[in-house]
Amino acid sequence: MFVDIVKIYIKAGNGGNGAVSFHREKYVNAGGPDGGDGGKGSDIVFVADDNLSTLIDFRYKKKYIAPNGENGGARRCTGKSAEPTVIRVPRGTLVKDSDTGRILADISDNEPVVVAKGGRGGKGNMNFATPTRQIPRFAKPGYPGEEFNVTLELKLLADVGLVGFPNVGKSTFISVVSAAKPKIANYHFTTITPVLGVVTVGEKSFVMADIPGLIEGASEGIGLGHSFLRHVERCRLIVHVVDVSGIEGRDPEDDFEKINYELKNFSEEISERPQIVVMNKCDLASEEQIAKFRKYIEDKGLPCFECSAATTKGTAQVIEYIAGELDKLPPPIRFEAQPLTARELDEQELKKKEFTITKQDGIYIVDAPFMVPVLSMVNMEDYESLQYFQRVLRFSGIIDKLEEMGVQEDDTVSIYDFEFRYLR
Repeated sequence: MFVDIVKIYIKAGNGGNGAVSFHREKYVNAGGPDGGDGGKGSDIVFVADDNLSTLIDFRYKKKYIAPNGENGGARRCTGKSAEPTVIRVPRGTLVKDSDTGRILADISDNEPVVVAKGGRGGKGNMNFATPTRQIPRFAKPGYPGEEFNVTLELKLLADVGLVGFPNVGKSTFISVVSAAKPKIANYHFTTITPVLGVVTVGEKSFVMADIPGLIEGASEGIGLGHSFLRHVERCRLIVHVVDVSGIEGRDPEDDFEKINYELKNFSEEISERPQIVVMNKCDLASEEQIAKFRKYIEDKGLPCFECSAATTKGTAQVIEYIAGELDKLPPPIRFEAQPLTARELDEQELKKKEFTITKQDGIYIVDAPFMVPVLSMVNMEDYESLQYFQRVLRFSGIIDKLEEMGVQEDDTVSIYDFEFRYLR
């Protein structure tokens, strides 16, 4: 099964927590804090794999959660950072944020791409010692790793794209000029998935793709073409195959215009790509038909070639011309990762500090996910640790919100399993 678009969830590892520890050694009095930092969480890395040609594996595994970094230890030991989590995809895969449509990465070359960064490790209590705070009994938790719902979209990396109506001979053409072995039969939609073939001309070679299912209305979702038009986007040259014989009762000029309309309707940029026209099935056409259509195409300023893919007549001239044209054209398109806008950055920061406060039976209940790791690292029996906790409440805006809701002296505030009396 050919699968070229899927949605998955990825979550990079959280950073390890900093440690709360004090140096204890015989004959060493008041050794001081020696809690180490936490290790970095695992990054999620995407890598191109030429052994893969479809995204079908992601139909069965849709969640990728990377391991966390190790917690810090005593004796200033830093926790071990987690190894990157590698996800292998076919070359030419775009990784997009499903929620915003933003391109996160284009996996088209050999370089691994970090899509979700692991969280930094938290600081151990050795970092918080000062001349006035000599025994800090708190440490910082690790930072959370990035997480995304992503859409993987495969856009085949091909130099040349074969387009045209069904049953015009595209599959036969690619089978005789390359080692590709597509299914060939005399009925429409024989080819139901894109087919790649490597074409060799002397010492040169290039990749050709047979894009199936283009019919009138393809750009609006009719037929198979809508699903596969994305695979034309990277092609440097479009080879438009037309059945010049009209053996199926269609007009080749009308076919030519309809396919180009669908390409333009899908993408203005694609419609402006260099294009050549291959008049196929010339062995079944009259000289009058060939001459008429050749004049029609040449009047548009496009190169036009006579061909019979079934007998291989004219195919060598076509691929030699294509090889020469490719030398003049820029390399296949690479899509640049799109950075977050200022607004999206602001929204992301706000999301990290999101909280809600409700009042039930006289108790103010705070729901703040970012406070969970803070609570786990704070020693509520230590004055300096409590001061740190109070600063987090103040800087996060929780105290301001409580006061806005009318909290009074000695009112009870509950944050998950921890309750305290509010004091001004």
